[in-house]
Amino acid sequence: MILELSNPSVCMKDPDRVQEVLQSMVKAGSNTLQVISDFDMTLTRFEFNGKRCPTCHNILDNSILISADCKQKLKGLLDTYYPIEIDSSRSVEEKLPLMVEWWTKAHELLVEQKIRKDRLSVAVRESDAMLREGYQLFFDHLHQHSIPLLIFSAGIGDILEEVIRQAGVFHPNVNVFSNYMDFDESGVLTAFKGELIHIYNKREGALLNTGHFQELRTRPNVLLMGDSLGDLNMADGVQDMENILKVGFLNDKVEERKQSYLDAYDIVLIKDETLEVPNALLHYLTGSQ
Repeated sequence: MILELSNPSVCMKDPDRVQEVLQSMVKAGSNTLQVISDFDMTLTRFEFNGKRCPTCHNILDNSILISADCKQKLKGLLDTYYPIEIDSSRSVEEKLPLMVEWWTKAHELLVEQKIRKDRLSVAVRESDAMLREGYQLFFDHLHQHSIPLLIFSAGIGDILEEVIRQAGVFHPNVNVFSNYMDFDESGVLTAFKGELIHIYNKREGALLNTGHFQELRTRPNVLLMGDSLGDLNMADGVQDMENILKVGFLNDKVEERKQSYLDAYDIVLIKDETLEVPNALLHYLTGSQ
């Protein structure tokens, strides 16, 4: 049905189920669809020309807004906690307190830097952040068809929004749930707002924002996109869900993680730096050939 599903990067455990879900969604119509996506390494690239691309946190970590000492400390945190995050032999329960520890320590370090709000756009502009190839089509297509895009991110909302804004695709149908900075009246970072959103509590983020999901009651069909197993809970706030199609980007440590991704996601995209498959799915679901 969809040519792109035969791309070499595509793996599916149950292709028949994928076809069934897609047909059911097409039948329901694109006005019943919403897209729920992670941001870092899902909507953004994992690497470019063999070099890792930055996450929202990395954009700040690598910027001139951060002292050399702070950069060193943030790198130490990354080297300690990232291997834990992607360790498939550890349970989520085991990882959870460690992830909270990581994000909390990182945020405390950033607050100490007295970052100015008006400098964030410069940090993004000078960074190597890149949305995945095909992003323009993806964001524009959703906007043209009035399909809501909900982005749940453990990153930094202010940076994330700036990346989308500078790419020229921050349309009104885009809603972001993330960690936002709190600035004082002179525009200096003093804290992070509200509850910490990290890789394993996006479910709570989804449930806390059920008010937002209420508006989407008429959209019980979900296309979900993520790059970690923690992203699978992002749609938990959707009530009376009819169909969900889960697309997972497997960017790193492919062999050891492939089976767990195939068991969890309907479509797994292996080392695919494009949005070609999500775009093809959307074109199919909106009947635009």
